[in-house]
Amino acid sequence: MATETAATATAARSIRNPVLRGFNPDPSILRVGGDYYLATSTFEWYPGVRVHHSRDLVNWRTRGGIITDRRLLDLRGAGDSNGVWAPDLSYHDGRFHLIYSDVASFASGYWDPQNFHTSAPSIDGPWSDPVRLHGRGFDASLFHDDDGSTWLLNLSADWRPGRDRFGGIEIQRYDLAERRLVGQARPIFGGTAAGMTEGPHLYRHDGWYWLVTAEGGTSWEHQVTVARSRDLFGPYEADPEGPLLTSLGRPDLRLQKAGHGSLVRTEDGQWYLAHLTARPATPLGNCVLGRETAIQRVDWAPGGWPRIEGGIPADEVTAPGLPAHPWPAEPATDDFAGPDLAPWWSTLRRPATPDWVDLTSRPGHLRVRGGQSPVGRQWPSLVARRVGAEHCALSAVVEFEPGDHRQLAGVTAYYNSRNWHFCYLTRADDGRVVLEVLTSDRGRLRAHPEVTVDTGGATRVGIRAAFDGPVVRFAYDLGVGWRELPVTLDATILSDEHAAQVVDGEPAAWGFTGAFVGLWVQDLGAEGVHADFAEATWTEGTSGTLLD
Repeated sequence: MATETAATATAARSIRNPVLRGFNPDPSILRVGGDYYLATSTFEWYPGVRVHHSRDLVNWRTRGGIITDRRLLDLRGAGDSNGVWAPDLSYHDGRFHLIYSDVASFASGYWDPQNFHTSAPSIDGPWSDPVRLHGRGFDASLFHDDDGSTWLLNLSADWRPGRDRFGGIEIQRYDLAERRLVGQARPIFGGTAAGMTEGPHLYRHDGWYWLVTAEGGTSWEHQVTVARSRDLFGPYEADPEGPLLTSLGRPDLRLQKAGHGSLVRTEDGQWYLAHLTARPATPLGNCVLGRETAIQRVDWAPGGWPRIEGGIPADEVTAPGLPAHPWPAEPATDDFAGPDLAPWWSTLRRPATPDWVDLTSRPGHLRVRGGQSPVGRQWPSLVARRVGAEHCALSAVVEFEPGDHRQLAGVTAYYNSRNWHFCYLTRADDGRVVLEVLTSDRGRLRAHPEVTVDTGGATRVGIRAAFDGPVVRFAYDLGVGWRELPVTLDATILSDEHAAQVVDGEPAAWGFTGAFVGLWVQDLGAEGVHADFAEATWTEGTSGTLLD
């Protein structure tokens, strides 16, 4: 079963949360006819803006991403947790519309965001050349009003020292035909006492304009706030009962960080909220699986405010009365037989173009041409998938002929350029091809020479990375069966909480992405080396079952 796919519905027709497991934050949910789509943030990973598809809100499949090439976005040089933030997917007059923010920085109160608009006749494209909008703030979205007008909403950022950097929500008209902003932006909502007001989505219902925002930051204080107005430009009154949804003050809940939501109405008039959430391994502990997507049922009495039972995220929610629509299960082993990468794979900072991701030169193998070091941000060579289960593993057969210590290929448990574990083949100074393990913890490298293995001239080496709760373990196979390396590594460093660092009140590093496991080739001398990978097998289980 795919990491991002929810379990098949029970006889009671339940939505089991999270519906998108692993790094899938900031969901924008959309219904077009009988099809439901969820778009999620991707930050420094391609394809950008992942899209997931359902016909019953229970079973989801990933369709890959919309931003597949540099024509739509160039992520060369993007910092950790920069890039694509909080996309918005909408549908109007027979076309899909996507708004996305490319955030370039976050130091000293500056974000340097750039917002874009692209559209397509189908969710599968082709997507138009992007329109550069403004850079006044991020988390932009489109609202299509009943009179046919379209409006752009976004956070209004304020860089000035001593001012609230989250300067409220603003709105500006957008001419879809001419693809340009019209008139001046107008502030419409300053937020509540929770602060950090962002992620706006606007809806019409029951004679009101309903503004849904994220507040409280992206961690334990996160929440979904609802405000309403009879007029598009306000004033907007926040719900006097408080947030629509939050996990704040409930460390006992399995789903934490509940916030950043968007609404959808089903064919028969039921309402649901898709929202960001996370699952810490211990109460308010590190969330190795990253920020995920969950769905809650919303009750909306005529003339009243929307309500979620208890105002907290539920693990299981009654599904709408739609026919069950499960999708075919993801194959356990990717045999790399197709011309393109399967939709569960992502690539770091550069799209999967044939110049470095090659599926044709050797059928049944993925050839990855080596790239930069772990700190290089222009052309790294990492093909990876999201970690969506507490106990899971990725194994692959690696064929690699390193020339020296500057050439490395293997399997990594990865968070960002500063936090990862890597089990790889390389060549030692005495000429042997060896298997080694290296860790980076907040940029500090640590070798594990005690587990170095002489491959004995084996031409095909199996390498496995297994997540087992709070630890990562590597294993290898030289053709006679799997053997676990005698080193236990800390999985909790592959988390938002560990990656984020604040120095003197300013963010020195942010963490928004979650853990990956993948196939990594480094060519530090830029000499044109490549590695071939085969039989990439993904498994999920319980503690101890993945290590045999």
